[in-house]
Amino acid sequence: MGTRPRAVVIVTGSELVRGDRRDLNGPFLAQELTRLGLEPERVVVVGDRAEELATALADGLSADLCILSGGLGPTHDDRTAELLAAATGRSLTVDEELASEIEAFSRGVAERLQRPFGDFLLGIRKQASLPDGGISLGLAGTAPAILVEHDDGRVAIALPGPPAELRRLWPNALAHPAVRAIVERTRPPVRHSLRFFGPTESAVARVLEEAGGESDAVQATVCARDLEIHVDLVVDPGGESQAAELVDSLERAFPNDLFARDDERPVEAMVLELCRERGLKLATAESCTGGLIAARLTEVAGASDVFVGGVIAYANEVKEQRLGVSPAVLREHGAVSAETVAAMAAGARAVLGADVAVADTGIAGPGGGTLEKPVGLVFLAVDGLDGARTARFQLPGDRETVRTRATVLALHMLRRALTRSGTDSRESDG
Repeated sequence: MGTRPRAVVIVTGSELVRGDRRDLNGPFLAQELTRLGLEPERVVVVGDRAEELATALADGLSADLCILSGGLGPTHDDRTAELLAAATGRSLTVDEELASEIEAFSRGVAERLQRPFGDFLLGIRKQASLPDGGISLGLAGTAPAILVEHDDGRVAIALPGPPAELRRLWPNALAHPAVRAIVERTRPPVRHSLRFFGPTESAVARVLEEAGGESDAVQATVCARDLEIHVDLVVDPGGESQAAELVDSLERAFPNDLFARDDERPVEAMVLELCRERGLKLATAESCTGGLIAARLTEVAGASDVFVGGVIAYANEVKEQRLGVSPAVLREHGAVSAETVAAMAAGARAVLGADVAVADTGIAGPGGGTLEKPVGLVFLAVDGLDGARTARFQLPGDRETVRTRATVLALHMLRRALTRSGTDSRESDG
């Protein structure tokens, strides 16, 4: 790993530092760099103050490839180009050809918005200013991507901050000969991804350690993500046999919990594909998750050929009138119970004409809990296939965490039922 070209990603934006917005560019660029075989050493998020970015640049430019995102706009706090010029010991000069491109685009915007073109003039000259020797890699709106070669083969690339614009111009950066020369000095590592549902993060880490752990040729990471445990192995030349041993140890330790190997599809996509393969129509009935299960399913392109719809049955009246839950069941067992959730799933399946349905009911909090039914109590049910299944879980965390985890549990309960690898139809504790 140490012989790979080094890369540093610098993401700018005070709104990111304050937490007003989530950084999407850093993770995207780190994944891209790893895919290409480079070693992403750091992803640094800094604010818009000049001294913050200057400090980050002083460190980042020592890498073979330094990628910046943000700070290329027309406003006073967009300082990336000028600070990149200063850090590489260059002047900042207006590129007249680039200015013409930006002007042409800006005139179109001014006409559409019915604004005076003069409002754009100062921004045009600012955005067309490049470090001497630097080049534009193209425009996304009025913001250019900038490439600067420095210090015997090192490269700095500045990309726009909006994620869609950055991703649009990223291929242009990869196509430049200076970037290709860096990439050609390495070989993309082999990657193995294993995803488990069931074991704890520490149990998976222990198996990895007992199997030999990572080395100079194999980098292993274990990460818990919404009740799933993801193991990623990055394998350099010479590490193939060790990686195979680690994979084999994990498969033997958790044979029933491994649900994906080298498959990046989310669990909802797997559920839909399993339904598709079996010609099944799917429905949902949600109470405490408030539509989150249906949202996850419909985020997958093409879900409409499998997913017929869902009912958000928050109030008891809706459970009775829309899903046919018996008032006697609600009186005797309560809205949060195995009996109610089973009736909800059966009702959704019948009302929506589905072959299989999943349902949930629970107490997400922060209020509403009792000694018998505390906050975090969730019941799930799957109806169809080979009968009805219910499950009971006591989930820790705040309201958002309980709802998110209940959604993930429901999707995995569906997956297990569809692959006939779930528990039996009796109620179980989670």
